[in-house]
Amino acid sequence: MIPRYSRPEMVSIWTPETRFRIWFEIEAHAAAAMAEIGIIPKEAAQVIWDKGSKAQFDTARIDEIEAVTKHDVIAFLTHLAEHVGPEARFVHQGMTSSDVLDTCLNVQLVRAADLLIADVDRLLAALKTRAFEHKTTVTIGRSHGIHAEPTTFGVKLAQAYAEFQRARERLVAARREVATCAISGAVGTFANIDPYVETYVAQKLGLVPEPVSTQVIPRDRHAMYFATLGIVASSIERLATEIRHLQRTEVLEAEEFFSAGQKGSSAMPHKRNPVLSENLTGLARMVRSYALPAMENVALWHERDISHSSVERMIGPDATVTLDFALNRLAGVIEKLVVYPENMKRNLDKLGGLHNSQRVLLALTQAGASREEAYAMVQRNAMKTWERGADFLAELKADKDVTAKVPAAALEAMFDLGYHVKHVDAIFERVFGTA
Repeated sequence: MIPRYSRPEMVSIWTPETRFRIWFEIEAHAAAAMAEIGIIPKEAAQVIWDKGSKAQFDTARIDEIEAVTKHDVIAFLTHLAEHVGPEARFVHQGMTSSDVLDTCLNVQLVRAADLLIADVDRLLAALKTRAFEHKTTVTIGRSHGIHAEPTTFGVKLAQAYAEFQRARERLVAARREVATCAISGAVGTFANIDPYVETYVAQKLGLVPEPVSTQVIPRDRHAMYFATLGIVASSIERLATEIRHLQRTEVLEAEEFFSAGQKGSSAMPHKRNPVLSENLTGLARMVRSYALPAMENVALWHERDISHSSVERMIGPDATVTLDFALNRLAGVIEKLVVYPENMKRNLDKLGGLHNSQRVLLALTQAGASREEAYAMVQRNAMKTWERGADFLAELKADKDVTAKVPAAALEAMFDLGYHVKHVDAIFERVFGTA
């Protein structure tokens, strides 16, 4: 985790203190369940709860023990016994390390997902507000980076809203996918622990029992989770890239907010760079990179190995912390995005009305010309606009082949900007509903 790209609430999920507290809760809930079915004394389970709940787990002490044991869970259990006393012999009865580690990881991933879903909600709110603000702000649409036909800036933002609504749904599904618990003992057969314990612990932690854990929770669940984070990151990059393009000097239709005292360049005082969007592009690359090792973790040896462990200790914190930061940074960019409708209009008019070429093409075919003939007529006049800056409508009106099919007055009517955006309301209704 890089502090520069971290937010405290998400970071706190991955601290050693949080991890050890979750480990204790797993062990204590398991002890309570065992007491209920008569495996251990109820008094012992109560002591475990009472003393463990009050304990301040000393990470330095646990590290000191692990330096000798070379086993993190045993080090924790040894330290827990220092707090609990003789009743600690009833802790971890019939359990294996993976029961604690895997269940804890899933608790952390669920908590992280809750924060990420809240992050997306903030972004969705910003996108919706700005989309309605610019619902009718006409701008040129581009394909291959080249002027195509008009759209509105609101429609651009509505597209992003719909994409991040899907991102939210995917995060909810990923949370559900990974919200499982395994307290099944060695090789997952429950030979030394009753399945009731797993059911009890799962319920207490807001999880569901893993149907077959084989000692570890199957890593296809985690692969899906991290792949989802990668997809959300890709959507972040898509919107960030759009902003970067729109902020280019030659375009300047929108730009990141530039605060008082902000500096764009150490060498050039005039610079106002899209640094936040560029940063988001880089962060998205990092989040995506964590998906591949998560997928490679799926193929473990037999009932278990720990080749996945070192991977997850890195990608669990890094992927969730980075995506949390990126989503909030993007929401801030959208909330403060500076939009220039006058520049949009100026860019729209740069090519002398070429954005109406398809409408003229269709009119010619409806007037009897073959599609090939109509295309040739429209294109030869469009190229005059491209090559020497001619006015497209004037060239069409001067072309006798065109006016023989479509009168000049009808051509003029085809250059109405409202024609291109007449269904914006329908698009918004699809995206946002009727409210």
